Amino acid sequence: MITNSVNETVETGRDFAKTLNTYDVILMYGEMGVGKTHFVKGMAQGLGITENVTSPTFALINEYPGLYHFDLFRISSIDDLYAIGFYDYIGKGIIAIEWSENIPDLEQEFDKYYKIEIIKKDENTREIIINDYSRS
Repeated sequence: MITNSVNETVETGRDFAKTLNTYDVILMYGEMGVGKTHFVKGMAQGLGITENVTSPTFALINEYPGLYHFDLFRISSIDDLYAIGFYDYIGKGIIAIEWSENIPDLEQEFDKYYKIEIIKKDENTREIIINDYSRS
């Protein structure tokens, strides 16, 4: 889908959240400033979360009721994930992970996940590609 503003990206995240189940994992891909956090902000709204959603770049994780928002910008391996306690959050709620591309094997860690790619087309326009992956 194509969005033409920050508000449309937030709205797309809000609509997407309505399709999620309690323990879903969302792996997000896209360059810096493309709108990943705005998408998660919309997801939070769609889940009924009223707290202000901010980027977890320096905290690594921001916790909201039923939503765990990770930023892996400074993380580069599965071992690093263990070190920050990432796996303690699996099965506690929805997990949204920015900078998933920083850990090449991250997709192999989950039997089911959503992969969201946000591509900057111009200053305001974004292409958002959502894929649902399940391994049986």
